[in-house]
Amino acid sequence: MINDMDIKDKLRLAICMSKSEWSGLIYNTKENYEKFDSMLKDIDKEYRTTLINFGKYKLVMFAMAKLMEMETTEQNKVALYLFNSIKNNKKND
Repeated sequence: MINDMDIKDKLRLAICMSKSEWSGLIYNTKENYEKFDSMLKDIDKEYRTTLINFGKYKLVMFAMAKLMEMETTEQNKVALYLFNSIKNNKKND
């Protein structure tokens, strides 16, 4: 599912995950949140200028719901995969 997301949705999901309180993610740090927040602001004019309701992004919310059903170890694997995917996407730009 993450592979099919565009970079904006990947960043939205990463932001949701990095500031989430619901799991034991070892990657939900303030540093990650700030990095993804900055990256999304660079490429998304709407995000830069308004407070966005992430709930309107159905794919992002669906992915978050699926992640919440997983064990912590699996959540951390998905987070690492997502964050590496973003990093690799950035290199390709």
